[in-house]
Amino acid sequence: MSIIDDMAERHILQSIERGELDNLPGQGKALVIDDDSFVPPQLKAAYRLLKNSGFLPPELEDRKKMLELADLLDTIDEDTDNYAIKAKELYQLELKMKLAGMNTDFLRTKYRRSLACALGCDKK
Repeated sequence: MSIIDDMAERHILQSIERGELDNLPGQGKALVIDDDSFVPPQLKAAYRLLKNSGFLPPELEDRKKMLELADLLDTIDEDTDNYAIKAKELYQLELKMKLAGMNTDFLRTKYRRSLACALGCDKK
């Protein structure tokens, strides 16, 4: 540890002993950390601005839409026209993500789990 780390640690411990860090908002709750380590540096400011405005990056919007479609397909009958339309829409989004070099395994984990259960696991 450097001298600055030691000083910071000492100040934190003193503040804890004096009770200055008691009853802070969010105490006992997990921190929400924005992990933008995979965002290219030239896009970080734009992504932060979009996020703070309530928008998602296009690839996350597509992922969200894909998860919504997968959930919807789980609830409707496979013989309906609506199922075929939504399945095609999901397939197109998945293909778009794969062509962009993005992983779509998040769609398969639920399918694999339900398939395994259909083949004999205990549902809890």
